[in-house]
Amino acid sequence: MSLIWNLLSNFPKELPTVMGQSHTLFFGFCGNEVLHFSCDPDSREINLFCYKQFRPITPQVFWALQLVIVLVPGASFNLYAACKSINQEECILQKPIYTVIYILSILLSISLEVIAFCLQIHLFGFQVNTLYLCDTGPLGKKFTIIKCMGPEYLEKTVLLIAMYTFTVITMVLCVAEVFEIIFRRLCFLIK
Repeated sequence: MSLIWNLLSNFPKELPTVMGQSHTLFFGFCGNEVLHFSCDPDSREINLFCYKQFRPITPQVFWALQLVIVLVPGASFNLYAACKSINQEECILQKPIYTVIYILSILLSISLEVIAFCLQIHLFGFQVNTLYLCDTGPLGKKFTIIKCMGPEYLEKTVLLIAMYTFTVITMVLCVAEVFEIIFRRLCFLIK
């Protein structure tokens, strides 16, 4: 209980932007895993160097970037519709150009999700191992390959699987939306 109270009492009272508030909430509670990453021999220089090899980018940062990038096509269409004061549902069903543009924005989102999914697998794999072998040759150290331990490997593995699951669910929902729009458009044309 005292940990929660300490976090809340030290939480900034006013943050200047919504992004600042989101960043503090999202990244502040995820913790700083580099502090818990340890190698043998244990020195700050080696730990930081090996952590950069272990995680060139943290999953939290990657997923935040993925979220922003994947939302851009749909948000662009919605912003355009809002600026033109268009009823999106009616417009998508009645005007073929808007139907095509909206479907293309969804297909672009799906493509970006697939690219992000492949990058996730390349960067993080499907599980976080307990031991990581680090090549410290560029540091000019006596031992070139050393053993390091990643923090909370089981929790991180569960988080990876959850994020992969959410990515797949998002792609399936986008494909379903394309089929729904095509079906509704065909029903509208038949009427």
